[in-house]
Amino acid sequence: MTDRHGAGTALSMGRLSAALLAVALPVVAGCGQGGEAGRTPPPLPAASTPGGSGGSGAGTGAATGTETGPDGAATADATGRPRTLVRGLSVPWAIAFLPGGDALVTERESARLLRITPTGRVREAGVIEGVSASGEGGLLGVAVSPRYATDHHVFVYLTSGDDNRIVRYRYDGRLSERRVIVTGIPKGAIHNGGRLAFGPDGYLYASTGETGERGMAQDRNALGGKILRMTPDGRPAPGNPFGTLVWSYGHRNVQGLAWDERGHMYATEFGQNTYDEINLVEKGRNYGWPEVEGVGGRPEYADPLLTWSTDQASPSGLAYARGALWAAALRGERLWRVPVDGSGRAGRPTALYDGEYGRLRAVAAAPDGTLWVSTSNRDGRGSPRDGDDRILVVAAAAPPS
Repeated sequence: MTDRHGAGTALSMGRLSAALLAVALPVVAGCGQGGEAGRTPPPLPAASTPGGSGGSGAGTGAATGTETGPDGAATADATGRPRTLVRGLSVPWAIAFLPGGDALVTERESARLLRITPTGRVREAGVIEGVSASGEGGLLGVAVSPRYATDHHVFVYLTSGDDNRIVRYRYDGRLSERRVIVTGIPKGAIHNGGRLAFGPDGYLYASTGETGERGMAQDRNALGGKILRMTPDGRPAPGNPFGTLVWSYGHRNVQGLAWDERGHMYATEFGQNTYDEINLVEKGRNYGWPEVEGVGGRPEYADPLLTWSTDQASPSGLAYARGALWAAALRGERLWRVPVDGSGRAGRPTALYDGEYGRLRAVAAAPDGTLWVSTSNRDGRGSPRDGDDRILVVAAAAPPS
């Protein structure tokens, strides 16, 4: 985000009734850019890595819970070294797997939908029509129907000339039967949301941003600043709390969605100047933006499961694998591993690959148990390296007990 501050000094986790862990982080002057815009101060130069490593603390940060934990976030590399699967992509924004193990990958600005095999073969599935790529908009999320074997449906979230929208295609080696299923999602230069994912209930979820219009997040009649839940035809799913597409509200700009094996739903969210978040998302809850950033302790708003100071995260894609959430960080330039227990509470986070690959955008759990992680160094806010942008394959190790 163009208004990323380093003003926050604590990394904290927990829920309303849980003890929270606070980790001191260094204070950083100025702001970074993260594909995560909307902050008011001027940005740092592109590709800066503000702050220190996630493994060092500077003094004592202010806890955002009831308890203060040990200083310093763990940064040990416990997963083995990533390998580069594909090079030379252009802002790969989202990854979704087909049943056979190939992945569909969106490129935000080219509007290309790519098909990539586990051996690294790349071919173009198609160019998505109607994409207007500017600012943080373009071709964003992609999801594969859980009934793909019979319906061959894939879904994309895109920015058009007028709005953000969700489009369904039939894909059987080529794209056909285009159908726009949701229109009228507000668009802006910033905060377009864009993540798509099917939940374990078989319904399609979409994240939307408030486009910088802060009050929109609290308006339950507006589609911006929400998590939406729908049928494959784009209608409100049965059981939605307000009889509309809205599942939860009070969001600033949700960028990642994931579920654990018990059905708990999690979302990554860009904060303003102090705290980025992972939220445990529940039906009908209000997540507080713009009234609250981070932990507010007010019963009308759901407190986040975990917060970071903004220089450590700008959390984008999110996946669940082997007992942990894996969050890709844009400004933070690292992969966060966050163990979660059976009740959905978070344990001690671990920062992996700090600064080694630059900005990380998407993370998805592959059918073979690995994680696919995309870099985002060619999005205008990073410094492209030789081979960027790329997809990395990470062996997802179980978190320590």
